[in-house]
Amino acid sequence: MTPQQQAIGVTILFSAIGVLADYYLKIASGKPFPWNSWQFLLGLSLYASTAFGWLFVMQHLKLAAVGILYTSSMLVMLAIVGYFGFGEKLSFREWIGFALALASVVLLVRDH
Repeated sequence: MTPQQQAIGVTILFSAIGVLADYYLKIASGKPFPWNSWQFLLGLSLYASTAFGWLFVMQHLKLAAVGILYTSSMLVMLAIVGYFGFGEKLSFREWIGFALALASVVLLVRDH
């Protein structure tokens, strides 16, 4: 596996960690004092835990590629968590955005 492929994998892993962090932050946001909850502290810790790995990723991928890959994979995962975890529904326009995000990842991967 090339360093670029590893960096793509790490970026997707960090997206998953970010989604997990967002899940806990969403739960914390429903509390009377969200900043004092263990869910907020866990979400914050999960976000912070990825900082060191981003250095590896940015050594091997263009910043624009990192942004597209991270944002698109995070969008897909957050939509799944929102749907199954919080009962949120996607509108037709959101499904189109979802498809375009996946298309951007396909175009990105072809560049590497």
